[in-house]
Amino acid sequence: MSDDPAQPREGLRDRLTDRLYGLGWSAVKKLPEPVARTLFRTIADQAWKRRGKSVLRLESNLARVVPGASPARLAELSKAGMRSYMRYWMESFRLPTWSPARIKASIDVSDAHRLTDGLGAGRGVILALPHLANWDLAGAWVTTDLKVPFTTVAERLRPETLYDRFVAYREGLGMEVLPHSGGAAFGTLARRLRAGGLVCLVADRDLSASGVEVTFFGDTARMPAGPALLAQQTGALLLPVTLSYDDTPVMKARIHPPVEEPESGDRTEKTSSMTQALADAFAVGIADHPEDWHMLQRLWLADLEPREDRT
Repeated sequence: MSDDPAQPREGLRDRLTDRLYGLGWSAVKKLPEPVARTLFRTIADQAWKRRGKSVLRLESNLARVVPGASPARLAELSKAGMRSYMRYWMESFRLPTWSPARIKASIDVSDAHRLTDGLGAGRGVILALPHLANWDLAGAWVTTDLKVPFTTVAERLRPETLYDRFVAYREGLGMEVLPHSGGAAFGTLARRLRAGGLVCLVADRDLSASGVEVTFFGDTARMPAGPALLAQQTGALLLPVTLSYDDTPVMKARIHPPVEEPESGDRTEKTSSMTQALADAFAVGIADHPEDWHMLQRLWLADLEPREDRT
């Protein structure tokens, strides 16, 4: 038995977090939709008014996306950003109850032919997205309207029961979900792609040692190498996707032109070039709709807390 007094507190916090998410999936989907929308907008506004660390970090990130924005403009964007973030959660809690017709009516996809043509040719396809709007809704559209299953990865969460909830939720939408940790995910993704399958990855933040440094809104950030490496190893089509909300219930999606593998260079150079191309496509969508970018964490290397020197 541990003597660390922090462990009981962490365990209590983990159990509370799991129960809150469980309550969301069980209760929110039963509310009338206007009530749910009002509730989550109120939650967003209250969180924004508290000016906690997440809101301040969101504003700091938005200051890079919208250079020269006044403090009033950044506050306006962060308030809209929190409302967008809470819309994502409200929709996600209710999404398991939506019919295929409702899902189809809730998303408008531009240049979908880039995806369907690639799959129709028997070529594996990788969709890479940033944390914009509701990527789960986009995934549900793929599995219900296109009737195409796909594979994705999910970061392991604490507590394990919360991770299990997210896996069950996404599997219920027709996704195959692999754990991000453990090293086996990459091989499984590659096998799916070589068989002509579809892989979808959220790919705008990677603080691990394997992340690729990119120039993003004028400064250096790290993004995952996985999408570019998978495309090189399997010959799969790599398609950036950006999403956005507007004042309607319909989310907009754009499938960008494919990121091509460079003709020259070694694997590292090609991976760097392709990941930069993804970052550039993400930047287009984020700049057009900064309020829908749900990046409430540190991203740019200059913003990361320096490690203390130890002697």
